[in-house]
Amino acid sequence: MKTVSVFGMGYVGAVTAACLAKAGHRVIGVDVNPAKVEMVESGHAPVLEPGLDELVAEGRRACRLHATVDAKMAVSQSEISFLCVGTPSLRNGCLDVGAVKRTCEEIGEALRSKKEFHWVVLRSTVLPGTAKSLAIPTIEAAGGKRSGVDFAVCANPEFTREGCAVADFLNPAITVLGADDPAHLTPLRELCRESPGQVFETSLGVAEMVKYVCNAFHALKVTFANEIGTLCQQLEVDALAAMKIFMSDRRLNISDAYLTPGFAFGGSCLPKDVRALAYSANQLDLDLPLLRAIMTSNQAHLERAAEAVLATKRKRVGILGLSFKSGTDDLRESPLVQLVKRLLGEGCQIQIWDQDVSLGRLVGSNRQFIEEEIPHIGALLSTDLEEVVRRAEVLVIGAKALDEEAILATLRPDQPVIDLRSSRSGSAAVGVVANHQMASA
Repeated sequence: MKTVSVFGMGYVGAVTAACLAKAGHRVIGVDVNPAKVEMVESGHAPVLEPGLDELVAEGRRACRLHATVDAKMAVSQSEISFLCVGTPSLRNGCLDVGAVKRTCEEIGEALRSKKEFHWVVLRSTVLPGTAKSLAIPTIEAAGGKRSGVDFAVCANPEFTREGCAVADFLNPAITVLGADDPAHLTPLRELCRESPGQVFETSLGVAEMVKYVCNAFHALKVTFANEIGTLCQQLEVDALAAMKIFMSDRRLNISDAYLTPGFAFGGSCLPKDVRALAYSANQLDLDLPLLRAIMTSNQAHLERAAEAVLATKRKRVGILGLSFKSGTDDLRESPLVQLVKRLLGEGCQIQIWDQDVSLGRLVGSNRQFIEEEIPHIGALLSTDLEEVVRRAEVLVIGAKALDEEAILATLRPDQPVIDLRSSRSGSAAVGVVANHQMASA
């Protein structure tokens, strides 16, 4: 059993406090609003949420749930403090983290007179970097304590929905625990030991970001469904029937397919069909900005790749991969073809290797496309992978099926590599790696 203080008795904090008390832990709720504290102390939920009133009453009867306005007392009597304060949006879209900062100041001041190690857990929704740039320095400044020595800051984002928050907390699909030192997660592991669903342990930055990834995708899905519904209505098509069939595909549509960050999409289908939908909407005088923005966003991603190459200030560029998809020789609307055109226009000297592309084998619309887009493509193609790598001042990797050992053996220590296959870096969609590293950026 742990003793936990929960700062903020709103929807997230009240549910967190009541559910932890139900699990057998001793919980102290903290809020600046005396009315909320009084409601919890009298056995009533401070917010309207199905099932919460009963849990608060149960926690009070078992003497496992208490509430106070005294932050110092709550910290001194607990091992772990959860920050569940609000982070509303300002008019310009900026996140208001004032409550997070004030709470960290209160916790820091309380830690000044506490000798035991203390855990501070960010449950509030905050942008990546907030723990390091705001929470940790604020606590250190207010309490004269050192992060990692006297206290640890972790992240445990919440994934509850108003109206079913209690059920979501007790039966989560995922639990995310973030810390830059895995040892700091020990008490959190104990708290969620009996929790169903998959538990992920990750860094602070990833834990902070995951909540935004989820919410942005949820918003994207709602907007996508609404725009498709609007277009279907104008075309006199049954939108519900179309979406029901769409959702039945669990291999590509409702799945993890196409959700790995990487390079721009291309090929003979996706660009053509997205443009057709946008054109149809325009003909019907429908404003469907999400569908309209897909191609714009895709082009911007391609441009970022070009800028990453140009930023190296090197002219001889080796490109591994040319077709829009590894394992095919289809060059129609390949983003790599577009990248080659862009770099040629900037005066770069290009040499290309693609094990699946041979100009002599290209026929039909595929050959016509490349002759129209890059008529001198034959002069740029090479069948010698090692030669392309060796001659390049900067290497661009677009093909997924590669002999990485052969590439590593040929790379020079000072030779930058721009890997377009998957974006693992948290700071950019396209990154540069050098010193014989093949890790994707």
